[in-house]
Amino acid sequence: MTGYGRCFAAWRDDAGAAWDDYVRHDFVQGMADGTLPRQAFLAYLVQDYRFLIHFSRAWALGVVKAGTLAEMRACVATVDALLNHETSLHVRVCGDAGITAEALEAAEEAPENLAYTRYVLEAGYSGDFLDLLAALAPCVLGYGEIGARLAREAAPGTPYADWIATYAGEDYQRTCRSVGALLDAAVAGRLGDAPTLLPRWGELSARFRTATRLEAAFWGLGRA
Repeated sequence: MTGYGRCFAAWRDDAGAAWDDYVRHDFVQGMADGTLPRQAFLAYLVQDYRFLIHFSRAWALGVVKAGTLAEMRACVATVDALLNHETSLHVRVCGDAGITAEALEAAEEAPENLAYTRYVLEAGYSGDFLDLLAALAPCVLGYGEIGARLAREAAPGTPYADWIATYAGEDYQRTCRSVGALLDAAVAGRLGDAPTLLPRWGELSARFRTATRLEAAFWGLGRA
């Protein structure tokens, strides 16, 4: 996948099979060909709504961990995209299925949700700005990759066209490009022009890989 920056591309490659387990999960393929049961999709969407609340907190923590005004602004822009745009898909689709906004707010978080969101927040609390970005990147950029691929490959008439269009759309793809640029600039500013030669690079790649594994597990919340 190109267009999301050098660091993402390198960490994606380092993640190996874990990345394919995430972006080509049976759940994802079920959205592409339309075979995913609707109840499975709704179960996932409810949990993902809860996930986005904590994910937004993690991006807000980026404002605290950031080293420059530009980094702070990038984190704020991502929080806005998550809270004021991405969540609207969840509210709309769930509302059409009779799941109210109040029910979304009150939904109990599944263990997989707790594990993933708290891992990302812990990365930010105990680590630095790069630790936080490495834990955040698989979700933002992985969904961008999935959305762009499914927009090309999905079967005509799939009932998940709305979901696909959200993540393939220019607004979300612009967010992905911005996050990729933020990641590259943050790494270069802290680790120099040859970050892959430093032990720190391996630590960050491991964080990215762990978050990727948690992303793949998250799809399992969509069970009929």
